[in-house]
Amino acid sequence: MEGILERSDRAVPWEPDTVGLPDARSDSALARINDVAFYANARNEVSALAGVCLDLLGLHRPDEGDDPRCQGCRLPWPCPTFAEISRLLG
Repeated sequence: MEGILERSDRAVPWEPDTVGLPDARSDSALARINDVAFYANARNEVSALAGVCLDLLGLHRPDEGDDPRCQGCRLPWPCPTFAEISRLLG
């Protein structure tokens, strides 16, 4: 996860005029290398993050009792973990 954050911080922000590979004539070869590395890994990293979210949602689900609790953390349903993941995923 730290590697994803580091590559994201070093990459050029995604804006309409910056989408795609950075200009080969860029003054900074290091900036271009960082951007290419970020783009090259983005698909796998997004898939990995989606997998983590699905795993967390699988762990944090309600049990079937009269007073539902989270199966993962045993807090009243919906638990804070489920609520936060749901909020972040929209």
